[in-house]
Amino acid sequence: MKVLGSKINVILGLIASVMAIGTTGYMWLSHYTFIDALYMTVITVTTVGFGELRPFSPEEKVFTIFLILTSITIFGYAISAFSEYLVSGKLFDHFKQRNVEKQINRLEGHTIVCGYGRNGRQAIIKLKNYNIDFVVIDNCKEVIDFLDTEDMLNVRGDATTDEILMNAGILTASNLITTLPSDADNLFVVLSARQLNKKCKIISRASKESSYSKLKIAGADNVIMPDKLGGNHMASLIATPDVIEFVDRLTIEGETTANLEEIAVDDLPKEYVNKTILDLDLRKKTGCTVIGYRNPDKDYIINPASNCKLISGSHLIVLGRPEQISKLREIF
Repeated sequence: MKVLGSKINVILGLIASVMAIGTTGYMWLSHYTFIDALYMTVITVTTVGFGELRPFSPEEKVFTIFLILTSITIFGYAISAFSEYLVSGKLFDHFKQRNVEKQINRLEGHTIVCGYGRNGRQAIIKLKNYNIDFVVIDNCKEVIDFLDTEDMLNVRGDATTDEILMNAGILTASNLITTLPSDADNLFVVLSARQLNKKCKIISRASKESSYSKLKIAGADNVIMPDKLGGNHMASLIATPDVIEFVDRLTIEGETTANLEEIAVDDLPKEYVNKTILDLDLRKKTGCTVIGYRNPDKDYIINPASNCKLISGSHLIVLGRPEQISKLREIF
C-alpha cells in the first residue's frame, strides 16, 4: 500500500502539473483570462467534447493535442496502477488489514498469543472455550491465511518487535502468552511487552532450565516448560495413578463444562469484602466448595478454614459440578 500510495501521489502531481501547464499555455497563447484558460484546460484534459471559446490558431491546436495526449497517458497510468493492486489482491489485503486493526483497537483486557505452534494452538482452544478475546501474532503467511479463514484476529509479523506488539494492542491487553520455539525470542517478547505494559500478565514457554530464571527476571509472571510438565505427568501416572486420574477429571474446559472456578474477591458484591468464607455460604447457595485461597502476596492456602478472611486482592478456588459452577456464576 505504500507503493500504491506513492503512485497515487505521482498521479496527482502529474494531473496538477498538466492543469498548471494547460492554464498557463492558454493564457500565453490565446490571451485568455485565468478562468477561461482553466476552463479550456479542464474540458481538454477531460475530453468532454465541448467546443473552444474561439477558433484556434495552429499553435493553439498543437498545444491542445499535447494536453489531450498527456491526459490520456496519465489516465492510462492511473488505471494500470489501480488494476495491478486490484488483480494482485493487495488492495483487498489492505482493507482487510484496516478492518482487523479497527477490531483490535476496540479490544480491552484481551490476550495476545505469540506463535501458533502446538502450545499456541492449545492455548487458543482454552481461550475460545472461555470466550476470552485474543489476538494471534505469527510470521508465517500460511498460518495467517488459516487464522483468517477461522475468523481469528491476527497480526502478521515478528512478535519480538515493539511495532507488532503495538499493532496487537499490547497497551490495552491484560495478558500475553508467548509460545515461540526459541527461548531467546520469548525473552525478547517478554522484555518488550513488560516495557510497554507494566500491568500485563505475561506467561512464557521455555525449553531449557537455564532460560527459566532469565525469563522471570525479564518480567514473565509464569514460565512453563512443556517437556518437564509432560514428563512429570507421565511419572505421576505410575506413582499415584488414581490421584492423577481424579485430577484429570477436574475439567476446566470451558464455560459449560468447568469443575473448577477462580473467583476474585474484588469481583464479589461489596458486602462480602473483609468477611469470611463462612459468610459466603457457597455450599448452601450453590453446592460448591472452596478448596483454595490465594492472598494478595500470591501465597496459596489449600483447603482454607471457614474463618479465612476475604481480603481485597485475594482469590478463591472453587470446586463443583458444572451445573453448580454455573449457579455460582449466576449468583456471584
